[in-house]
Amino acid sequence: MKITEFDYELPPELIAQHPLPRRDDSRMMIVDRKTGDIRHSEFRRIAGFFDPGDVLVLNDTKVIPAKAWGRKADASVEYLFLAEISPGVWEVLCRPARRVRCGDHIVFPGGHEAEVLEAGPEGKRVLRFENPDVRSFLDKSGFAPLPPYIKRPKENYGLRRDDIERYQTVFAAKEGAIAAPTAGLHFTEALLADLEAGGVVMCRITLEVGLATFHPVRVRDIEEHRMLEESYEVSPPAALALGLAKKENRKITAVGTTAVRALESSWRGGEILPGKRRTSLFIYPGYRFQAIDRLLTNFHLPQSTLLMLVAAFAGHELIMRAYREAVQKKYRFFSYGDCMLIL
Repeated sequence: MKITEFDYELPPELIAQHPLPRRDDSRMMIVDRKTGDIRHSEFRRIAGFFDPGDVLVLNDTKVIPAKAWGRKADASVEYLFLAEISPGVWEVLCRPARRVRCGDHIVFPGGHEAEVLEAGPEGKRVLRFENPDVRSFLDKSGFAPLPPYIKRPKENYGLRRDDIERYQTVFAAKEGAIAAPTAGLHFTEALLADLEAGGVVMCRITLEVGLATFHPVRVRDIEEHRMLEESYEVSPPAALALGLAKKENRKITAVGTTAVRALESSWRGGEILPGKRRTSLFIYPGYRFQAIDRLLTNFHLPQSTLLMLVAAFAGHELIMRAYREAVQKKYRFFSYGDCMLIL
């Protein structure tokens, strides 16, 4: 398939720049794969789409405040902290990268200094900090790693705390992500409690959302795209609960594309295997799903691997029609936007 088949027109004003006052205030489009029907509801009504015994799979990864600004002379550069290679040594993504060269000394807030050890492709750099406790620095001075389409003034400390809180699910538990599993942002603790009270089985897995999730597709034929790797983990209790649901034909609903990739990657020989592994699974139309029955997801960028995954699950024609209707109905798009429940 051509990448242009996953394009659509989106007025810029429909890109959500801030979360709604309440997490569950969002709208929810209902897409029925069997009938092709598209309906409109509110996220707070999601419990009405579940029966007792249905399984809801949540990605409990926790976003770190991975964005910070560092200065070299008079130049200020944005850094996204990707991963710790060794104590005090981090792989980062910087913008604009042309200003950061090997041997440069970078000063971060609080006087934290680092040396640029390596300069890699696509803005990647390796930094070595004088103080190896970089996480404490990020917890104190880092910002939520919001995607570029969410506009914030540089180093805006007035919105820092709000974004750190709202660009995080209420069930986040295991640190390591540099982007939020955004379909989970709509849930409140009260709504989760109501679902459990109604007999819905909560199943938590982990996929550390990294560059792979939002790495752009730069090829004309999508089959030639190669996903980067991300770490995921399915615990033995989660694998057992999911396996039992499969045997008993109870519906499994994945919350977000990251949960889908973790579940489908762990499917082996007719069952979901527990364990911690890495995956580079790229799901696009033609893929045969094994682990999930339904999907809750946000609205994704044109030509993104996330949109391709959703199209693989619901069908390309149906999803592109749903996106056109979402634009017509003025849904809010992307990370802080509204959501879609695919039945």
